[in-house]
Amino acid sequence: MNRSSSSAPITLATAWLTPRRLRAQAILLAVCLWTVCAVNYSTPGLFDRAANIKFQDFLPTYVSARLIAGHRTSELYDQLATAGEMQVVLHETIENQPATPLLPNLYGPQVGLLFVPLAHFSFLAAARLWVTISLLIYFVCIFAVWQCCPNLRPYSALVAISAIAYPPLFHFFVRGQLSALLLACFTAAYLAFRSGKNFLAGIALGFLVFKPPFLVAIPLIFLLPLNWMPRRWRALGDKNETSASIRERGNWPAFAGLVLSATAQLAFIATFFGIAVTRAYLDTLWHASRWIGIVELSLAPIQMHSLRSFWSLLLPWPQVALALYVLCSIVVIVVATTVWKSSGSLAIRFSALVLAAVLANPHLFVYDLLVLAPVLLLLMDWALGHAESASNDTLRLLLYLAFILPPLGPLSRWTHVQLSVPAFAVLLWILWRNAKTPGHTQPASGG
Repeated sequence: MNRSSSSAPITLATAWLTPRRLRAQAILLAVCLWTVCAVNYSTPGLFDRAANIKFQDFLPTYVSARLIAGHRTSELYDQLATAGEMQVVLHETIENQPATPLLPNLYGPQVGLLFVPLAHFSFLAAARLWVTISLLIYFVCIFAVWQCCPNLRPYSALVAISAIAYPPLFHFFVRGQLSALLLACFTAAYLAFRSGKNFLAGIALGFLVFKPPFLVAIPLIFLLPLNWMPRRWRALGDKNETSASIRERGNWPAFAGLVLSATAQLAFIATFFGIAVTRAYLDTLWHASRWIGIVELSLAPIQMHSLRSFWSLLLPWPQVALALYVLCSIVVIVVATTVWKSSGSLAIRFSALVLAAVLANPHLFVYDLLVLAPVLLLLMDWALGHAESASNDTLRLLLYLAFILPPLGPLSRWTHVQLSVPAFAVLLWILWRNAKTPGHTQPASGG
């Protein structure tokens, strides 16, 4: 297919994004973000220059670990008890501190158990140790995926600078979030799929149950059969019926691994912590929206980057926004299923899987976009290796927008449009169009 004149602006924009300009922009962005972080966190003690708690989002996890270490597991989801423990933690660090925000524990008790070793340190020391470990996890994941991208090998310096400048990295660092664990799950799953070990890939994805909204789309994508799809969409699948059947069956080990991994965690919670704690956790999880509204106040929607927040920002009618979120999520899942079960490269298919998990996630904040880092690497590597593709320029421009738009999220407070979400959705559509292109990273066993 020839590129039409209507794509000329896209071609010009892509041509302007040379490696040299991208490197300069990444350096500038990195300097701006991390200078802000250094200045804001240069104050002594627990509070930054804006009087916010440093690494604030790590506080509920740290308190959860302290409660478990102190054999007070029955108080893990008692909001009064956890708020009191937070006051104790803060008084241990500094007296006469500003009022403590309400920070409910929205993670499963297995997460708190994981951090029990850090409960023996002060909060600030534990938080600093955690973000250091998180950075190590992040860069190991980036390196592991980059190793699988032969077309990106000549651009190692640009990849490294871009990794440092990636805005979600800044957000998860300053807030002390657990997003690096999400990234580790997706990275491990990709490496397992690439090796043809679908069951192990499912095990890795099952660990996402510690943040259940990420599992809204993935199990359905594994389960939906291609013959359920509209005929036009099924045409993207492998025309060889035998090959398509093998690929369809290949999803069952991944689905089984996911279910086993997720179920094992829930069973462990019920066995180790008891039914009462399990019920309290599930109740807190089920009513997460009310807690997010209290914690983030009016800033919650502008920091979120999924279909749920997109429609909530755009429309003043909650029920209509919810209905459109559900409808669009169904479309996203069907499209991603078609791509995932196509004969395209693993880079295309896995990227569609991750994008669907992001778009359908009802509570996805900017720091959770860390999971898109492998997608950006894999798709840029694919684009460099398929310069003849008619949508190559569009794909590369969308990758640039997916990188740069999330920091502009606060503008949606006035525009009521979260620009990153349409960019992610169009990117998924472009993958749908390219799903028939064979890939050089596709293993013989497929995923």
